[in-house]
Amino acid sequence: MTAIEELTDVFRQLGARDPEGWARSQVDEGINQLHRFLFLRQAWSLVIPEGDCSWIDAQIANSERVPGTPFAGTGRALGRLLDSGAERELIAETVRGMQAELLFGLCYLLEDPGLHDEKAFSVGWALVETDENGEPTASPIVGIHESVLETDPTGREMRPREP
Repeated sequence: MTAIEELTDVFRQLGARDPEGWARSQVDEGINQLHRFLFLRQAWSLVIPEGDCSWIDAQIANSERVPGTPFAGTGRALGRLLDSGAERELIAETVRGMQAELLFGLCYLLEDPGLHDEKAFSVGWALVETDENGEPTASPIVGIHESVLETDPTGREMRPREP
């Protein structure tokens, strides 16, 4: 079995769409696609799943139980939106879209700290592979933002569902 075939199998087991494309890019271009994919898969797990509205009631209940805690305003706002007649599905789709935009922005920020106008700062950061001791083992994992949409669990790259 070739390196591309072996890596394709790994990507397939991880649920990647186009597993051969990911594998071929890693082998042919030397881009650490496996770690990019794993990072994005984990990041997407923090975005509410499409069609999931169950979190709305949990947020409202939490804000009522402990109203002075961080993020309690989210539950209060959700309750008011529902009281005003907003549909749960529309709320969830709005929040999911904003979470995905934040994910894209954070992934872009990993490569470009955006401090170009701040001459006093020469700061940078990166996502890197590490060993079991937390020590970097390879070059930075780059271009993560380029794969955010293609790793959307729905497969639609954050495009709306067909009516």
